[in-house]
Amino acid sequence: METAEQLLKEKYSRPANEELYEVLGNGKVRCYSCGQQCLISQGKAGTCKLKFNKNGVLYTPYGYVAGLAIDPIEKKPFFHVLPGETALSFGMLGCNFHCPFCQNWLSSQTLRDPNSLVRFEPISANTILDLALKHHSPVMVSTYNEPLITSDWAFEIFSLAKEKGIICGYVSNGHASEKVLKFLRPVMQLFKVDLKTFQQKNYDKLGGKLSVVCKTIEQLMELNYWVEIVTLLVPGFNDTDEELRELTKFIVKISPDIPWHVTGFYPNYKMNDAFPTAPHQLEKAYKIAKDSGLHFVYAGNRPGSVETMENTYCPHCSELLIERTGFNVWTNKISDGRCPFCNTKIPGVWDTDSIN
Repeated sequence: METAEQLLKEKYSRPANEELYEVLGNGKVRCYSCGQQCLISQGKAGTCKLKFNKNGVLYTPYGYVAGLAIDPIEKKPFFHVLPGETALSFGMLGCNFHCPFCQNWLSSQTLRDPNSLVRFEPISANTILDLALKHHSPVMVSTYNEPLITSDWAFEIFSLAKEKGIICGYVSNGHASEKVLKFLRPVMQLFKVDLKTFQQKNYDKLGGKLSVVCKTIEQLMELNYWVEIVTLLVPGFNDTDEELRELTKFIVKISPDIPWHVTGFYPNYKMNDAFPTAPHQLEKAYKIAKDSGLHFVYAGNRPGSVETMENTYCPHCSELLIERTGFNVWTNKISDGRCPFCNTKIPGVWDTDSIN
């Protein structure tokens, strides 16, 4: 009987796009699918364990999903993209991080944690597109695992989706390479980045580099992606006033118009004994972000417990523009991308024609 690793490598992998790796001497290859930029020897795999070197050719995941759903766009979360609409969400297996608080560890830690494998199903790019069209979803998002490591197949799917006018995006940890961001840009418009902490000592525990994620955010803005940033607030890990102030001021320096979502942690994976984030901790982070100068700040994962901190307000006149509770949108007063009270332009993707 085939193991999961054998099945994934023999039946659900194919040669990677030549733009995303480099052939080096001695049969080695350099992968550029993410910021790890792994140097992979013949017969070995990269940090993600899903991309591997076979006879001097890099192979990449292809042709399956481990997660597939029609989600509210607010769940991603994208709060400034077609409020109230749905996103076809698909995910594969694997990740380039090993976060102890991962909410999707059953799929993300495949081949790294023996307890993590979930069922996956073969599927074609056309079938995924057909599902989006059937459910009238104007957005398609690669999520659940780390999508950067499966960018080759996402590119194929998004190419089909873009032809049908569907807006495409990633829900990612943002540990990217410049090559993959440029590779994806012709078919992808949205990018949600998890800025998990603003301390390198914390990123050491996750398997990444703060500088790489910061650079990714800067490059995304330069490449004209629509960017929203999320920080899962984990008590005792990334919740000091000083760190939150530094993190939010960094975002302001790039653009005060980037929406920042600070979301509540629930005990999970290797942190089952930790305390969940309390609503008052989210409120503190919200106030720090507003004091830092961010125009659009949202507290999440605690619907009904964070008062008005899920709503969108005009940064000029302070009028309520979008009223939300959790994934539900009750009111959306934005008209032609502007505040109806003072005519201030509100950054976002408010219709399918406003981004390409």
